[in-house]
Amino acid sequence: MTAIKTKKRKVSKKTKKAWRKHVDVKDVDKFLEDSRLEERLGSFITRKDSELFEVSTTSEVLSKKQRRELLKSKEPRCFNVLKPHTAVPDPIAKRNRVRTKEERKNSLIVKKEAIRKSKGILKLKEKLKLKNRLVAMKKRSSRPKRGEFNTDVWKEKFVKGVDTDWMSPDTIRHTMTHFGVKKKRIPTSLRKKPSVIPAIEAPHPGMSYNPSYEDHQKLLHEIAQKEMELIKEEKHLARVTTKMFKKVSSEEKESNIIKELLEGLKGDGNRDTNEDADGDKDEDDDPTVKSINPPVRNLKKTRVQRRKQREQRELQHKKQQEKIEKKKISDIYKLKQLDKQIAAKERKEKILRKKRLKIKALKTMETKTLSKVKFEPLQPDFKLANELTGNLRNAEPTGNLLKDRFKSLQQRNIVAPSNIKLKRDKAKVKRFIKPDHKIDMTQVT
Repeated sequence: MTAIKTKKRKVSKKTKKAWRKHVDVKDVDKFLEDSRLEERLGSFITRKDSELFEVSTTSEVLSKKQRRELLKSKEPRCFNVLKPHTAVPDPIAKRNRVRTKEERKNSLIVKKEAIRKSKGILKLKEKLKLKNRLVAMKKRSSRPKRGEFNTDVWKEKFVKGVDTDWMSPDTIRHTMTHFGVKKKRIPTSLRKKPSVIPAIEAPHPGMSYNPSYEDHQKLLHEIAQKEMELIKEEKHLARVTTKMFKKVSSEEKESNIIKELLEGLKGDGNRDTNEDADGDKDEDDDPTVKSINPPVRNLKKTRVQRRKQREQRELQHKKQQEKIEKKKISDIYKLKQLDKQIAAKERKEKILRKKRLKIKALKTMETKTLSKVKFEPLQPDFKLANELTGNLRNAEPTGNLLKDRFKSLQQRNIVAPSNIKLKRDKAKVKRFIKPDHKIDMTQVT
């Protein structure tokens, strides 16, 4: 099929815009690109074949070691970035170079500094620089290699030749900083264990796959005792809650409610007679109002009364002081009795202190309340006598290792006890219809 030749349209090329739009300059651009490439890389026409190609005359195969040696002797490829990548010469042949700080110094000053350093006279900045360099070198040399744990960092002495026994922690820290050594601190979380309870407790001997008769019976007895306690508690709860209330039928319940509501009310006839009787009693012909508590006059005390009151107060104070003095004298004769009382009190306090220490020691073995959920230990696994096999091959697995470890973490105060929650609580959203969205059904016909 022959291609359809379209007639070339004649367009105006009067303006620059029209010229750029309707003139094809691809061949010109290509020629310019080629010429620029030749300027950068040089002309391939003028070059010889020996410059472009290399003829291998040796048939010897180099070993891996020899190839590596050759690669080492060659210039690294990373330096190609620093080299000029074009054959175009630099338009500015002579460029100004910024001299270094050492080059800008006067020759006399350089000589003076060399003489000063040869004599060992150093500036403060140079002394500090030298000291820091020595500290860094010492630190670098004393740093252990990866995987080496030869020394205990917590027990080693921080500064040799300095007695740190009498120093406070802040003083030691200041001294360490002055010597260029920082004191290592043990984190607070590692100083104390969250619980004294061991991570893995030894199981009861009766839980073995082949236990002795006594151990197995002891385990069964302990489990039976716990079950009895639970049954007793359930019975107690049923007695004080469910069994306290009687079962009443619905008709009897309604009659009881009506009786309670009518309690205190009387019949129609009695109520009328009582009202008439009360009305007769309430009527009073006397129009005058009499107060129940008549007003009391504020009678002021006379001088004689005030004097007598003062005398009585002084006399009472005097008697009290005499009583205190008398007690002091009598206490002198009661020293032996007081000594006995103090000794008895101290003995009592000592016994109480011992009891408190015992309770404290027991509490350390208990689980703390870390959340509102109470910790409940796992029920011990047991097997009846007919279920025991006597060997591991026929023994059936009991318990869950993951559950056991999780409960151990809860018991040792590492994880807070919690309940399993499969569904998330969703907020109760109150839904209602907006007033402007409501439809009045009476108007709709």
